[in-house]
Amino acid sequence: MMNRSVRFAALGALLWGVSACGDPVLPEQTFTQYVFGTQVEIIIRDTDAATAKAANDKLALDFARMHKDWHAWKPGELSDLNAAFAAGQSKAVSPFVKPLIEQSQTFEDLSDGLFNPALGAVIGAWGFHADEKPKGHRPDLAAIRAMAASKPSMSDVVFDGDVASSTNPLVQLDFGGFAKGVALDRAEQVLRSMGIENALVNAGGDINTLSDNQPWTIGIRDPKAWGVIATVVLAPGEDIYTSGNYERFREIDGVRYAHIIDPRNGMPVEHIVSATVITHSGALADAAATALSVAGPNDWYRIAKRMGIKYVVLVDDTGTVYLNPAMRERLVFTSEEIPKIVESAPLP
Repeated sequence: MMNRSVRFAALGALLWGVSACGDPVLPEQTFTQYVFGTQVEIIIRDTDAATAKAANDKLALDFARMHKDWHAWKPGELSDLNAAFAAGQSKAVSPFVKPLIEQSQTFEDLSDGLFNPALGAVIGAWGFHADEKPKGHRPDLAAIRAMAASKPSMSDVVFDGDVASSTNPLVQLDFGGFAKGVALDRAEQVLRSMGIENALVNAGGDINTLSDNQPWTIGIRDPKAWGVIATVVLAPGEDIYTSGNYERFREIDGVRYAHIIDPRNGMPVEHIVSATVITHSGALADAAATALSVAGPNDWYRIAKRMGIKYVVLVDDTGTVYLNPAMRERLVFTSEEIPKIVESAPLP
């Protein structure tokens, strides 16, 4: 048996190396796209070149449509829906967008409101509705707190058939907290429909895997430096997602304000710099990583339990690692100097 590995220059929260065991029947093929504001890398194994290229072309079209119609502030279906909500109007929602709203409502409930895509107006007020890193003076905190106090929620979005309306005029949808997970889940479905059984889709470090029996080894990035703190071997079909505050933020008078917002007060989260989740659904993993970042060191265990997450690791701004025993058993730390670890009770 030969061990094959592929290395990435990871743009997202995690990913150092990826490997699978076993000799491929056909050469491994790698495709690169740029979408969702990040690099998307697609590795396809054990597939002929024509099928692999056709799959990549199909995913490119799907990703382009997602980027357009799921975008919170550029012209597309979601921005049109947000404009209707702001005007107190109803609007028909396509089957391409409606499932995201319904999934968001489920995940908001499971996370006890810590994952909340209805918070788009607050996110925009902080300056994170822009392709470039926000600059300038600190926004009006009183206005932001007032928006948060109005409690915009996914439960405010109601459907009459396929026509959506909002009972709260401050609801503005922003799926940035889990859209990559939904996109990669759909990509996985496309690959499977084309007969591809061994593949990996990496969107800036958030990863969905397809595998019949071959594991993938992933590095969990050190949030304070380029490199990894540990590696973990993913079982066939597992996905791994990280929500991190170290790449997207705004700095005002020497203070960094993270792009992950606490729905309870409209303020950026503090102290937790990354949350990593392993599960079998990219959408759930993405949403849970966001919610656990908001929950922080004192509440992450309760939220992980509510959301049905079995493998979690968080890193705070002191370098302390928080995890559950099952995750601890899977991690291989890459340095002899193991960080301070706070281990929870086992998750069910």
